[in-house]
Amino acid sequence: MRRVLALVLVLAGCGTTQPSTSGGEITVFAAASLTESFQQLGEEFEAANPGTKVSFNFAGSSALAQQLNQGAPADVFASAAPANMKQVTDTGTITATPTTFAKNTLQIAVPKGNPGKITGLADFAKGDLKIALCAEQVPCGAAAKKVFAAAKITPSPDTLEQDVKAVLTKVSLGEVDAALVYRTDVQAAGDKVEGEDFAEASSAVNDYPIAPLAKAPNAATAKAFVDYVLSEKGKKVLAAAGFTAP
Repeated sequence: MRRVLALVLVLAGCGTTQPSTSGGEITVFAAASLTESFQQLGEEFEAANPGTKVSFNFAGSSALAQQLNQGAPADVFASAAPANMKQVTDTGTITATPTTFAKNTLQIAVPKGNPGKITGLADFAKGDLKIALCAEQVPCGAAAKKVFAAAKITPSPDTLEQDVKAVLTKVSLGEVDAALVYRTDVQAAGDKVEGEDFAEASSAVNDYPIAPLAKAPNAATAKAFVDYVLSEKGKKVLAAAGFTAP
């Protein structure tokens, strides 16, 4: 009798749609410029999905892509540029089609009060000023290269950093007179940094793609997190951080 009852319950279940569930821990590799917004998204995702835990590895997208291709365990990759995402999809580490979830543009960042009297992009060619840029292999560095080419300016950087947060730190500490960082990073720095727009920024708008890894240890929760980033709630957090919609 118990076997018959069990069979009836199984068959009954086949005729209904079971709700998808997610739980457990996931590790998200994300571009450094996503630090504040993704930390907030992680907290909101955990609150909406009791029993989940989101851990992050924030760094330059080029470094993250290299780590993933070398076998670093992770569930989701969010890059600051399609080129670095392609490095991972080309190896089969990611097989799903990445989705662009945000855009970002560069701003001139100067310490509070603008002690170097920076007036525009042309100042980046002055040898008497201290300038910080991202290294060219990093998305913010690749974008900077494009805007300098568009402006026909040869910059004279004193330091090349491996992610945008390292560049921003140089500015906020007053170690440099100016730098190029994302407008979202200027916003996140609060009153420690001042941002200046410049026309050539429109020639280097960065697309941010996201995708779960092919061998994600927690595939269900990885997909759920990606879906959350792409949801209206995710868009609201990203917009508040200064990102624009794709």
